[in-house]
Amino acid sequence: MIFITLEHISAHISFSLTFVVTLIYWVTLVYQSEELSSSGRKGMIVTFICITGILVIRSLYSGHLPLSNLYESFMFLSWSSCMIHIIIGVRGQDTWWLGAITAPSAMLTHGFATLGLPDKMQQSAMLVPALQSHWSMMHVSMILLSYATLLCGSLASIAFLVITSRINRKIILSADNSFLRPFLPNQNWYLDDQEKKDLKCTFYFPFTNYRKWKLTIQLDNWSYRAIGLGFSFLTVGILSGAVWANEAWGSYWSWDPKETWALITWTIFAIYLHTRINRGWQGEKPAIVASLGFFIIWSCYLGVDLLGIGLHSYGWLI
Repeated sequence: MIFITLEHISAHISFSLTFVVTLIYWVTLVYQSEELSSSGRKGMIVTFICITGILVIRSLYSGHLPLSNLYESFMFLSWSSCMIHIIIGVRGQDTWWLGAITAPSAMLTHGFATLGLPDKMQQSAMLVPALQSHWSMMHVSMILLSYATLLCGSLASIAFLVITSRINRKIILSADNSFLRPFLPNQNWYLDDQEKKDLKCTFYFPFTNYRKWKLTIQLDNWSYRAIGLGFSFLTVGILSGAVWANEAWGSYWSWDPKETWALITWTIFAIYLHTRINRGWQGEKPAIVASLGFFIIWSCYLGVDLLGIGLHSYGWLI
């Protein structure tokens, strides 16, 4: 009983912290204050500790890793979002823009698990024999880590598309058309004198904000890295799930709706990585593919579960 009480207290504290940290990072988007960003990083660390405590306490009184139902998987997603943010911050990266993605992700997944699910679905239960396998724990943990990482990468791509849609396109003006410059925004960027001499022209980038342009480069880069890592997790998760399925049910693949959607998710992000690595695409085109992947992940993870379809469902809606 004391463990359950501690879990509830930690859950409410951690949700409040994710809400506050989200507000801090959204304010940081406007003011870009280093002090606010530092406060956000510290708040994310405290949140990570609280959610870790929830998962540890739950594993102590349930007797198994807390990955057996929808509530626990959402809490693990929230924990993973915090962990991703902290790992990148430890490497000394400027994470104010990342916090605007990871903090809301942690808050929404945490809030849905704590406030959106019925009490009955939040209760821990004994594992059925088929789930009492090391392959099961490896499969579920890898899949959830992949979802968290891929969602962060996809959200970075969505943010990239939103920002670039508000940035004017590059305009190339010849030197003879320089009379147009007074009618353009003041944030100018020109080639140096040597480049002007060599190319006999002036490149002008009427960005509404130069910092936004730099931010899009960071978002595109980190989206690619996150999706590459998440794709690896997803591949391991699918393979371990196949081995577990063969051990439990005697078949590596049964075209269960969840399995089918997992394959669709894997294919979408394989296309993304193919366009980046082999075709050399950057910017908007791969970002559109990654944005599509965001909705595919939620269809795979939540849509199939809540509709009560197949062996992987939790059957909440029907």
